[in-house]
Amino acid sequence: MAPEQGLSLYNAVARRTSAVLIRSYSTSFGLASRLLPARTRLQIETVYALVRLADEIVDGVAAAALVPRTEIGGLLDELEADTERALHTGYSVNLVVHAFALTAREAGIGTDLTRPFFASMRADLDQVEHTEASFNEYVYGSAEVIGLMCLQCFLDGVPLPDDQAKRLREGAQRLGAAFQKVNFLRDLAQDFEALGRSYFPGVTVAAFSEADKHRILDGIDADLLVSGAAVAELPANCRAAVALAQDLFGELARRLRNTPAEQLRTSRVRVPNPVKVRIAARAVLTRRVAGPAGLRHHGENPAVPGNERQP
Repeated sequence: MAPEQGLSLYNAVARRTSAVLIRSYSTSFGLASRLLPARTRLQIETVYALVRLADEIVDGVAAAALVPRTEIGGLLDELEADTERALHTGYSVNLVVHAFALTAREAGIGTDLTRPFFASMRADLDQVEHTEASFNEYVYGSAEVIGLMCLQCFLDGVPLPDDQAKRLREGAQRLGAAFQKVNFLRDLAQDFEALGRSYFPGVTVAAFSEADKHRILDGIDADLLVSGAAVAELPANCRAAVALAQDLFGELARRLRNTPAEQLRTSRVRVPNPVKVRIAARAVLTRRVAGPAGLRHHGENPAVPGNERQP
């Protein structure tokens, strides 16, 4: 096999590996990603696969495999170093890192986004409580930069006016922040009992109250309002997938608000799969049609203005 053919095969295997990894961990992700164009879907899968790989080092399989806690930080450092090397060279022996580097080099994702991400992952190794400042920094690195990476993939090099680019960046960051805060609230009991963590500043899990819950969810709703407004300005062929992700987390936030705070201290709320399917159908029907401000990828047919309904 010629070297060029070998590289092409290696690239394809790396991307398939990332797809298998992330779809195995998240049914919601798999549902939303099916609404993306093939090229964009492959790119988004590689981003989330790297995120999952780092997360498992910090919270999952490394400890389960009896890796000493003193060595787990070193594994994360090695993953970050490998990622930065692959961003520069375009190659890694780690298939997930290799696939991410392919995406990063195509979409223009650099260390300005990967370094804050790894810094937040590293914080999970020894930080169990947060101040307002450290919480905001953690959410930026663990979630908002992921939204910005995805935005790079969605735009695919399409130039934007400065004001529109700013709105889309803010929307991507606020959606990532909302996702993370919803996850923290949903996993409140598990994070505290299994990992000893309490992410929300000023919140004591053992005394978690209705007031705490509603205050957190009011912030999440504000994030979703900003991110929802930006959906109409995304490329038309990515809009339904982002709308679905937003609507799934909006539904989870609604269920969390309707669940007593006392129950959240001991159990995990989820959205049943049949409800996810109904939300997916709604997202396709109401968001796939481009609004007047929507972007089009090169070669896309002009879109007809549609009903950009908010969840």
